Amino acid sequence: ATYRTAKARAIVALNQEIIEHMQAGDIQTKKGSVFQTAIIGGIMAAKKTGELIPLCHPIGMDDCHIDIRLGNDDRVIVECEAKVFAKTGIEMEALIGANMAALVIYDMCKAFSQDITIESVQLISKTGGKRDFQR
Repeated sequence: ATYRTAKARAIVALNQEIIEHMQAGDIQTKKGSVFQTAIIGGIMAAKKTGELIPLCHPIGMDDCHIDIRLGNDDRVIVECEAKVFAKTGIEMEALIGANMAALVIYDMCKAFSQDITIESVQLISKTGGKRDFQR
């Protein structure tokens, strides 16, 4: 067992109609805060990775943090960092967390416009195990 970390990033492209609903760094809908709900959904999904991906080992994460911010050109950057002390990696948990948070953003914003694209989901870095990785 080693201490392992992984960070994944998802990029969500929104249109200006959706961005106009931005207030104090978050998008507000009738359902509530988009980014805060996406953070909760991403963490909940990361915890269930072993149930969602066939043959993926269920592991108890030591920490999972999701950061969401507006980037350039009306793109939302979602980053999920997961940490664990275990015999197996935590990359899939970070990837699931970032991806689910992006899907929650899509779901909550589609009432404004369905012109939303999840452009990419990728592993940014990982430590621990046989080798480290940095994009």
